[in-house]
Amino acid sequence: MGSVEHFPVLLEETVNLLSREGEAVYVDATIGLGGHSYELLRRNPKAYLIGIDKDPNALEVAERRLKEFEGRFSLYQADYRDIDEVLKAEGIEAADGILMDLGVSMLQLKTPERGFSFMEEAPLDMRMDPRQRLTAYDVVNRYSERELARIIREFGEERFAPRIARAIVQYRRKKPIETTRELAEIVERAVPKGFYRRIHPATKTFQAIRIEVNRELEHLKEALLEVPNLLKVGGRVAVISFHSLEDRIVKHTFRHFEKEGLLKVLTKKPITPSEEEIRKNPPSRSAKLRAAERV
Repeated sequence: MGSVEHFPVLLEETVNLLSREGEAVYVDATIGLGGHSYELLRRNPKAYLIGIDKDPNALEVAERRLKEFEGRFSLYQADYRDIDEVLKAEGIEAADGILMDLGVSMLQLKTPERGFSFMEEAPLDMRMDPRQRLTAYDVVNRYSERELARIIREFGEERFAPRIARAIVQYRRKKPIETTRELAEIVERAVPKGFYRRIHPATKTFQAIRIEVNRELEHLKEALLEVPNLLKVGGRVAVISFHSLEDRIVKHTFRHFEKEGLLKVLTKKPITPSEEEIRKNPPSRSAKLRAAERV
């Protein structure tokens, strides 16, 4: 596993929203490569950080990155739905700040054998947690045409979902679809030529299958519903999402809790990256940050 260049998205904006002086407990619920966590610990010498990730490879990288803060952080391989369990294990009732940075990490994209990217030939895997059973291979080869069309349309927001689903099912009648390249080529042939100019024709389909494999939207809903119970009064939650489905869930959940008098929304509109950040780190262009405070 080589080193991966790491640009934490919306770093300043996120840390400014979460950072506070004096003793504080932060939960980075998707620690990834540890960029945001590093900055939170660096800024506040009295902060303690709990890092959670489903991906053991990410936890290894994060541990190396945070080494200089030894004794001020602990790491758990878990899902962000399990923040309450992790806090219990630490003997902590509630946190001062919670961060969720959604989507795929650079490490996952740059490790071809994980099967997240169609840029390299790899087995169809896409599991963020290697302990889980369902893989992209199962989704692509075992789901019905109707199921595939629904997932690709809903999770990929792909207008050609029925055509793509039909092409997948026709192809797999001859042989199972085994690799990322194989799937990408099937999708490319199913989409009208030249329709997608700025992105690869398979981008949305791959996103949809990844979301299905990892149950990303279900888990996000479950995790957000727990937030008011996990924060101290005055504590803050910040969520960085990368596509409209996630952003919608975050927006509606925060609004719901604001109506209930449990949270105060701090971002009437989502915070997005500056032009300079997008120039340095093009994948950040779709990022949206929303934050709320426990009242």
